[in-house]
Amino acid sequence: MRFKRKAYQSLLVWKKRSEGRTAVMVDGARRVGKTSLVEDFVKREYRTSVIIDFSKADPAVTSAIRERPHDLDAFFSALSLSSGTRLHPRESAIVFDEVQLFPLARQMIKHLVADGRYDYIETGSLISLRRNVQDILIPSEEEHLDLHPMDFEEFRLALGDETTLPFVREHFESRKPMTRPLHETVMGRFREYMLVGGMPQAVAAYADTRDFGDADRAKREILRIYRDDIAKYAAGYETRIRGTFDAIPEQLSRKEKKYRLSSISKSARFRDYEDAFTWLDDARIVNPCLNATEPSAGLGLSLEHSTKKLYMADTGLLVTHAFDDGRFADNALYREVFFGNAGANNGMIAENAVAQAFRASGRKLFFYSRPDSTTRRNDIEIDFLVRRGGAICPVEVKSGKYQRHASLDKFRAKFGKKLGEPVILYTKDLMEKDGILHLPLYMAMFL
Repeated sequence: MRFKRKAYQSLLVWKKRSEGRTAVMVDGARRVGKTSLVEDFVKREYRTSVIIDFSKADPAVTSAIRERPHDLDAFFSALSLSSGTRLHPRESAIVFDEVQLFPLARQMIKHLVADGRYDYIETGSLISLRRNVQDILIPSEEEHLDLHPMDFEEFRLALGDETTLPFVREHFESRKPMTRPLHETVMGRFREYMLVGGMPQAVAAYADTRDFGDADRAKREILRIYRDDIAKYAAGYETRIRGTFDAIPEQLSRKEKKYRLSSISKSARFRDYEDAFTWLDDARIVNPCLNATEPSAGLGLSLEHSTKKLYMADTGLLVTHAFDDGRFADNALYREVFFGNAGANNGMIAENAVAQAFRASGRKLFFYSRPDSTTRRNDIEIDFLVRRGGAICPVEVKSGKYQRHASLDKFRAKFGKKLGEPVILYTKDLMEKDGILHLPLYMAMFL
């Protein structure tokens, strides 16, 4: 299937602005759709293109890069002969696919861009890992484009629905409720998205049959690939990474979703697991959320580094990861989430979906947790802090019925006028009450 990805527009902007002066690296998790996006882009936007897949590249091409990196004419000749494609100056693109498998090609970008004849796009996973960048010069001529799993709008487009999200955006911008029947329709579609997720392989499987079991099988294959990557690329500390990864659903199922290393091992210390957190982040498997203890403009200046939350980069993968003991469609979580029943697992899934929406829109993730100076108890926990209009807004996520928002009230009393408009994301229709903007979960992407 050809999916409409918003990153396509970002590539168009790069092409027009760069005019060959930079290359672009499309970075993202394995199976997030990098190759498909780039293949579609070069096919539509260039006269001709050549894609070098370094998992199966022609030895003549790799030899030209390894043995004569400065002889660009020899490289272009090898490339044209190998692919049977004629290259046209300023009208052709060359793609280095899975460039992490052949780092010397990435180093060569500096000379290729200086030559200026063609445009260059790279795709890569795990490109920040030490073994994939050691002994090469990282080109300064390389721009980066992060590709995230499909967001709710891209998911609906993949299912042939072009009306839902424009309608939702209109109501968000006007702050008008959607009425109960329409809201429940969209909420049902958002629950569908949370269950399937935004990994193209799973979306394609679901789009063909509308069978959650087919999507689940695709997601299990992706999780298997992630575990294989941990075994392959994290030699020496793969046990800590695997343990950290496997514990994510358990950590997020807690009322307080901060990652507790003691659940892995009573003797575990943050300094011993810091590399595991970093590896999972570099692999784009997780979305870390950091504890900012002061809601000021510079959230990154008040971080408490030993306290963090780890969300899965894709909520659909979290659902499958959490129930790894049988087919997804056979377990109670399917019925709870799809039919909107309240429960602890709903909270985990809803909060992860909000984190995913924020990251897809380019935000870094921050939350607030700080013990009371008198009682030493964490009596204020705010799920997310987001910057809107120059102010920091507290955001709370509620997955079911609720009557109080005690932490949000205490937070507002503590920091007062320093804060922007507080937001509660929940399962009901849009509402403004007590100075708090209440939004349905599916509007998180517009914040």
